[in-house]
Amino acid sequence: MPAPQCASCHAARAALRRPRSGQALCGACFCAAFEAEVLHTVLAGRLLPPGAVVAVGASGGKDSTVLAHVLRELAPRLGVSLRLVAVDEGIGGYRDAALAAVRRQAARWDLPLTVVAYADLFGGWTMDAVARSTAGSGRSRACCTFCGVLRRRALEEGARLVGATHIVTGHNADDMAETVLMNFLRGDAGRLARGGGLGSRGEGGALPRCRPLQLASQKEVVLYAHFRRLDYFSEECVYAPEAFRGHARHLLKLLEAARPSAALDLVHSAERLALAPAARPPPPGACSRCGALASRALCQACALLDGLQRGRPRLAIGKGRGGRDEEGSSGPPPPPPSDPGSAPGPAAGGCGATCKERCE
Repeated sequence: MPAPQCASCHAARAALRRPRSGQALCGACFCAAFEAEVLHTVLAGRLLPPGAVVAVGASGGKDSTVLAHVLRELAPRLGVSLRLVAVDEGIGGYRDAALAAVRRQAARWDLPLTVVAYADLFGGWTMDAVARSTAGSGRSRACCTFCGVLRRRALEEGARLVGATHIVTGHNADDMAETVLMNFLRGDAGRLARGGGLGSRGEGGALPRCRPLQLASQKEVVLYAHFRRLDYFSEECVYAPEAFRGHARHLLKLLEAARPSAALDLVHSAERLALAPAARPPPPGACSRCGALASRALCQACALLDGLQRGRPRLAIGKGRGGRDEEGSSGPPPPPPSDPGSAPGPAAGGCGATCKERCE
């Protein structure tokens, strides 16, 4: 059976049916529609004002690649300038290839690129060193917890380094739906309340962040990359199989099989969520050690690093046994080990901590 005509241009043959609407479009019309929808998201949400210097979190993966390409196409209409900021987490056999893809993108699109590394920002700690420190404890499955928190801090530092006024990340609708599911399964009302909307306004001196692809499905992100012939890195992180997010992703796929709109429904549910006054998280303050935005004495990044330095990474976030606060002192951090790979091992046992930000 021949393919139907494109429902938009009525000239070319359709190359796909949009996963949610079922509309038959040719590749060119689909890409134009995708870009128009992202433009509408940015303008309707007032995410990027004219004159903004935008740091694009570039991982080399499909989402950040599509985001950078679309914003480059839309930049003249939005009146913004772009900077690519990549983070080197120090994951052997994985990150080097991803960074090579980012460098090819920057050269092809003539966009300035800045790379910031965990090892430089966090006293010599890399993700491989964190994994070694937590190996054999059951805590190693929470590597994505460490990486998500540290990556968020590193991206903020990189954005400030390039003089950015705003940060954008490539989270799509499926990513956000997975996060909503994880927060529901954890019973984390605070993060559910903060997870709505298309980003954050930049409280406490932090740079404003937004997610222009938040209403785009992962399938359409992949289709856009295909039709635009984008070069991106597609290998999964070596630590990802242990992450709790994988279970939420599997559950989401089951839900979408029964209800195709499940991902967007979850995203919109988070936007409309209202908490009773007693359940609302307290307003954030400043970390007593580094000055970053924090809901406790120490921000998440400093709490995690403090736990690693003390050889107790499993107690780095939240409360330990008996409800005691295990964030550590608010004084200066202990000196980093000369060889993070030989840092003292953690206490036995594991905890239920999970990813706080997808590392793509």
